[in-house]
Amino acid sequence: MKILLGERLKELRLERGLTQQRLADLMNINSVTYLHYEKNQREPPLSLLVSFAQFFGVTVDYLLGVEDDL
Repeated sequence: MKILLGERLKELRLERGLTQQRLADLMNINSVTYLHYEKNQREPPLSLLVSFAQFFGVTVDYLLGVEDDL
């Protein structure tokens, strides 16, 4: 079963004890926009995807479900 980006974002966010609002604030994006990413209703631009990966200390491939290991 392929892991979707939104599932990875939610998992990583919860592991760090962050609310959607707090993570959106840290990424300088609207909380509703972030919600769409987590629900797989929208895809973030590449630059934001890279920022998420850097913030969480993972690879973009991990976020996209291409690789399973952190």
